[in-house]
Amino acid sequence: MTTPPTHLPRRVRGFTLIEMLIVLTIAGILSGVAFPSLAAVVDSIRMRSIANEFLSSMHLARAEAIKRNGRVALCKSMDGNVCAATGDWGQGWIVFHDADNDGAAEIGEQVIQRVQALPAGFRLSGNHLLSRYISFSPTGTTRTVGGAFQAGTVTLCKASASSSEGREVVLNNVGRMRVNKIKVADCA
Repeated sequence: MTTPPTHLPRRVRGFTLIEMLIVLTIAGILSGVAFPSLAAVVDSIRMRSIANEFLSSMHLARAEAIKRNGRVALCKSMDGNVCAATGDWGQGWIVFHDADNDGAAEIGEQVIQRVQALPAGFRLSGNHLLSRYISFSPTGTTRTVGGAFQAGTVTLCKASASSSEGREVVLNNVGRMRVNKIKVADCA
């Protein structure tokens, strides 16, 4: 058995500068293609989280109305204490015991839950019957302050001039709610 000569230089293994530049260029191109779709995934996850948080507040209000045997409502609120007369649900909302059955939180009415404003760029708006407040009666059904059925949708979207993904929280007149994934034409 012969041993290899020791005077020959060892072969160095590694990458050349050109090979490294090619790999970095390809990685840059791939990340440029992948980043927009990653942003869409992150927005979708945020949207699902926000819609579920709103749905959770509605479930809480319904359960509290049944438990307390009295009206419990949600309303949009900028400060977490009283209901806001203008703006959309994106400014935040509160769940409160509506002791005087007027759909508005006043001093002395217990606030059960406070939810802060949505992240910048997201909008949450209700249709006509759900634009100001959502109210649950002691039986768990939805009622306006006048006693009529209260049903409708609250739509969540990310501000955009083009068509994009959104969520719709649907409330029926017996107090049941669900979230649907929708396509929104524009969210200005």
